[in-house]
Amino acid sequence: MGKYESPYLALGSDGIKALVDHFYDLMDNAPKYKALREMHAVDLSSVRGKLTDYLIGWMGGPQIYLEKYGSVCMTGPHESFRIGTKERDLWVACMYESMESMDVDDEVQLMLRKPLARLADAVRNTH
Repeated sequence: MGKYESPYLALGSDGIKALVDHFYDLMDNAPKYKALREMHAVDLSSVRGKLTDYLIGWMGGPQIYLEKYGSVCMTGPHESFRIGTKERDLWVACMYESMESMDVDDEVQLMLRKPLARLADAVRNTH
C-alpha cells in the first residue's frame, strides 16, 4: 500500500474543492475545452459546488452530495446533455490537466486516473 489510503485522505475537502475550481477555471479559459465549456451554464458556481460535494464522497470522504441530493447516480443529471466519446475525453483530459498543473502527488493521480475515466464513461450517453 502507498502513502494514502484514499484520495480524500490525501487531498482533503479543501484540496478537492481547489481541484474542482482549477478544473472549471481551466475549462472556462482554455480554448481546447471550448466544446466542454459550451455544455455548461454561464454561471458555474452551482456545478462547482455539486462536483465538489460529489467528489468528496466519491474519493472516500463524507457523503455530502448524497445528503443534499438523495442520490449519487451521475447518469440522471447528465441525461439532457449529448455526451459522446469526444465530450467524455475532453472532461477526462481537463481533469487530468488540472491534477497535473496543481502538482497533485503522483500516487494520488495514479489512484484517480482510471476511476475518473470510468466515471466519465458512465455518463456517456451517445456513441
